[in-house]
Amino acid sequence: MKTIAILCGGGPAPGINTVVATVTKVFLKAGYRVLAIHEGYKGLFGENPDVEELTFEKADCIFTRGGSMIRMSRFKPKDEDFSSRLFVKYGIELLVTIGGDDTASTANRLTKYLSACQLEVKNIHVPKTIDNDLPLPEGVPTFGFMSAREMGVNIGKVIKAEAATTQNWYILMSMGREAGHLAYEIGKSIQAATIIIPEMFAHTEITMDKIVRLIISAMLKRRVCGVNSGVVVVSEGIFHFLKDEDIAASGIVFDYDAHGHPELSDVGKAQALNKIVRRRLQAIGLNIVSRPVEVGYSLRCTDPCAYDLSYCTTLGIGVKKLYEAGCSGCMVAVDINQQVIPVYLQDVEDENGKIRPRLVNMEREEVKFTFSEMMYYLTDADREAARQFVDNPEEFERTGILGY
Repeated sequence: MKTIAILCGGGPAPGINTVVATVTKVFLKAGYRVLAIHEGYKGLFGENPDVEELTFEKADCIFTRGGSMIRMSRFKPKDEDFSSRLFVKYGIELLVTIGGDDTASTANRLTKYLSACQLEVKNIHVPKTIDNDLPLPEGVPTFGFMSAREMGVNIGKVIKAEAATTQNWYILMSMGREAGHLAYEIGKSIQAATIIIPEMFAHTEITMDKIVRLIISAMLKRRVCGVNSGVVVVSEGIFHFLKDEDIAASGIVFDYDAHGHPELSDVGKAQALNKIVRRRLQAIGLNIVSRPVEVGYSLRCTDPCAYDLSYCTTLGIGVKKLYEAGCSGCMVAVDINQQVIPVYLQDVEDENGKIRPRLVNMEREEVKFTFSEMMYYLTDADREAARQFVDNPEEFERTGILGY
């Protein structure tokens, strides 16, 4: 019997079940057997894989739900872990991988492996991440991003109201790794006092001192403007660029996940950053209360919003369209006209075969205007007014901190 298989890698994102359900339904309708491979690549290449045959009834029950009915894994296989065993055993003709940049990078390697083994197995990747950092056509999000943004904005609006009511400051940390899309969109949507994302540091090295000074710059600028509260939205991706000695000097203790990405072991990133900011505020004599808020895991398994329900349905149908067109080694995507297109993984890989991340385009007019017109930071024109709060306002001027 003609057979396809689906696996999910990395962390969850809203819309996974919608993609799984759609792929299942369209291939069942065409007479295929559809298998779910649990535990991602660990299940695909393991000795005792957990394989489940999917039905219309199961697919129809899950398609609007958050989370993933196919259990996920962050296992990142080495070349020697690759095996054709499962493909041969079940006669799999198409492997559908659902995941972010790490899962896509492994899918890229797997496509080359299957070709070298002369196996007639196609591989189509469905780009999933709330980070929105996979290289899709301009203006086209990864699935899950819009749902995460919506929930993140709802949380941010409440935190902003809390800040204004209590006349305090909040540091809201969002997920994002190297790319600041989620932090940028949340910060813009709630009109945060400032947004801090890795892409801002194009002309200078990211350090903890610069991050802290940017936050205090926003606080001082608002003080100059007669405002005593605000929310700063920070992308967790800034931590991925800090040097080990900078992290050690800050007193932060990191663990690392299966992909080598830093994770805080004892406290969250927002809590750690807030402690450093409060120490600096005390050192310069600023009586400001700041509090931390993490916006991360709470976004990943929310039910998909209407946009993602429709979008993920299109992507699921698109998998079948690309498969029937003979495509393999690609991501399923849509263009700005909602036409299904392939984005071939080999066309977006770096010199090491890893998929290049899509970053926030700081030169885009809308982004430039948001930072120049909506964000709060000290300039040289604020020096005299700011001296009533600190002795050395020059230290907190944005141009000096960012090198331009």
